[in-house]
Amino acid sequence: MPDAPTQVTIYTDGACLGNPGPGGYGVVLLSGAHRKELAGGYRKTTNNRMELMAAIVALRSLKHRCKVTLHTDSRYVADPMINGRAKVWRANGWKLDRRKTAKNADLWAQLLDECDKHDVTFQWVRGHAGDKENERCDALSVAAANARDLPADEAFEEGATRGEGLF
Repeated sequence: MPDAPTQVTIYTDGACLGNPGPGGYGVVLLSGAHRKELAGGYRKTTNNRMELMAAIVALRSLKHRCKVTLHTDSRYVADPMINGRAKVWRANGWKLDRRKTAKNADLWAQLLDECDKHDVTFQWVRGHAGDKENERCDALSVAAANARDLPADEAFEEGATRGEGLF
């Protein structure tokens, strides 16, 4: 009988100082007695991109298939993952309708690819409402956005310079 997948609880948050502006993400991973925190940022990005990046980085950090409950205070991330719209966008070549293309398709694709590797359930949590782990993710993401010498969010910066902003 195969081992049951490891249960992991993840909290994520993204922050941006201006929108666009310097941005950061924060992640808390919990499994049994284990705890891991991750954070990072970019010199010019958007809040929505950082919310997506937090979830991507969290899932990428898992070393094997896990049963994951991912908590986010971002409706932008939670709703399309919970109601399945993100998978429909991917199936339709990132088209929302005949004229509109999904924003941040590069990151939505990465998030869906990471979710395919695990059994992931998304949960929306109210931000800044006293949830200890959500508050910790907020602190991590803001600190990361304030860090010096942040790398480029190349997909965003290249798109923005061509007038094809991804936000």
